[in-house]
Amino acid sequence: MSTVWKHELRQLSLLLGFCFLLPCLTYGQAAVTPFEKLPDWSGLWSMMGGTVFDTATKTGQGGAIAPGVREHPPYTPTFEKIYEEHLALRDANRLPDVVTNCGVPVGYPRIMNLPDAYEFVVRPDIFYIVTENGPNTMRVYTDGRKLPAKEDTWGTYTGVSVGHWEGDTLVFQTAGLKGNRDNDSILDRTGLVLSDEVRITTRMRKINENTLEAKLLIEDPKALTKQWNVTKQFRKNSKPGLFMYDYGCAENNRNPADPTTGKTLTLGPDGKPLD
Repeated sequence: MSTVWKHELRQLSLLLGFCFLLPCLTYGQAAVTPFEKLPDWSGLWSMMGGTVFDTATKTGQGGAIAPGVREHPPYTPTFEKIYEEHLALRDANRLPDVVTNCGVPVGYPRIMNLPDAYEFVVRPDIFYIVTENGPNTMRVYTDGRKLPAKEDTWGTYTGVSVGHWEGDTLVFQTAGLKGNRDNDSILDRTGLVLSDEVRITTRMRKINENTLEAKLLIEDPKALTKQWNVTKQFRKNSKPGLFMYDYGCAENNRNPADPTTGKTLTLGPDGKPLD
């Protein structure tokens, strides 16, 4: 064996040995950010503001279920019509929200628009969004893989997400979302929807010690005439040592539908409707 080949073999052996002792932080050609360079997003967080998805374009007074409140995405005429129909149902207190059917996930991007607590789990190879509000968990792979080809995905609630770190900013893309395909996925209770062609680029970073910001760039050739930019912020709970519990809506079903009128009811502690 030549001296050159011996040298190359020795270098390869050293590399393989290093990867065996300390797993290589690469997937394909993309580098993975090691633990010591990842930001600290530990603790419990809560979304700031109400559950209107895009407060920047909101008109009307009140929250997502208040009559007259709406947002103004750059909708195509077809999706503007769908939204107006949903708003009319909302104003009549008859807009179906399948999240109230226990066990149905909220999907993405609505998972960024929930009350109650959040945990953001940061690891070199994966990032998790975990919510207390219902059975909602989302995974973002940060191990260097790329999004699968369109023909290798099918529409699901949270789709598939891959990302990378740009300094202290997590950048990830989400595709393979079901959108309004099955009429069981809305962005908030005003009735906002997107199509199954939607793709979302999200940039998350800590803008100060107690505030996380997520900027969503939403592109949807079926539903939107141009990209839609939405910003969500999350405030860290300053009290240390808090626990996040599961929320089992089957044990706290406060919003059944009246079988006669179809109206959504809110029950009081005595089990009788409040409205």
